[in-house]
Amino acid sequence: MLMEKTIDRESQQKLYVQIYSIIKEKIERADWSPGTRIPTEDELCKTYDVSKATVRIAISELDREGYLRRQQGKGTFVTYSMPHFGMDMRTRLTENMFGEGVKVSKEILVKGVKEAPQDVRSYLQSDEDTYYVLCKRVVDDMPAYLEESFFPLHLFPGIEGEDICQHSFFHLVQEKANRRISKVVQTIEITDLSDDSADILRVGKGSSALLLHRLLIGSNGSPIAYTRLLGRGTTYKIQTEFERIR
Repeated sequence: MLMEKTIDRESQQKLYVQIYSIIKEKIERADWSPGTRIPTEDELCKTYDVSKATVRIAISELDREGYLRRQQGKGTFVTYSMPHFGMDMRTRLTENMFGEGVKVSKEILVKGVKEAPQDVRSYLQSDEDTYYVLCKRVVDDMPAYLEESFFPLHLFPGIEGEDICQHSFFHLVQEKANRRISKVVQTIEITDLSDDSADILRVGKGSSALLLHRLLIGSNGSPIAYTRLLGRGTTYKIQTEFERIR
């Protein structure tokens, strides 16, 4: 497949950056629509007379940013779609849910690779295995809420070796995922606690609880990770800030 731009070998810009820019422009102009399989590494090397290492670096960066996705044995496919150009808002979600002057700690109850339940698979739009973490948050020596997090393994290589307790969910995704976060969707509802959850949180069985869903989405519109917080009947402060960006 021919492309309009060519490599400028007189430029001080690195070759992989030029390859990256050419492919990204093709995708953003919709010359390659979502679902299109791009040329193979060998074909790109031949077209631009560059090494395979150069092409791989460019493709890896586009994959990380959500423009492309590699499928083993099938090739590399476009996943990016043009964003909605209405009024967009940038959102910052604070992790301070209990105010100032309190002692907050996190205890990991369960972690490991597992098949996500059906509702989580629907959130993540994937049937692939996830790395699952169940934590208990303790505030002033009292169990406050349970936090379940699901990380698709193909987006978080090496997550099994991470010290989960040292990171918030958002910052862990931001730093370790091979996709960049572009949007956070948060939903809050009231639910009834299961017997096991009620025991951990030290409340009566069948008690009502705050359930907060948080879904992180990449620049291509596909989900990156999902977490949910299940809190006992305590006072919460959930702060959201909006800023117009265009």
